[in-house]
Amino acid sequence: MADIESARKAFERFDLNGDGLISAVEYKSVMAQLGDPYVTETVAQAVINSHDANGDGLLTFDEFWAAQN
Repeated sequence: MADIESARKAFERFDLNGDGLISAVEYKSVMAQLGDPYVTETVAQAVINSHDANGDGLLTFDEFWAAQN
């Protein structure tokens, strides 16, 4: 089980514009920064969609946290 403070820091790293949501563009960008340039926007959206409880195509912190547990 993840520690909520670590999860919040990770979420904030992905939430590049600080709006409280992670988009596919943000996810793709951070994955490239972390050394995985092969994550396309389509792949990023698929990852987000697999954890997107409300179906808006974005990840909230609660959805991100739920995916960690």
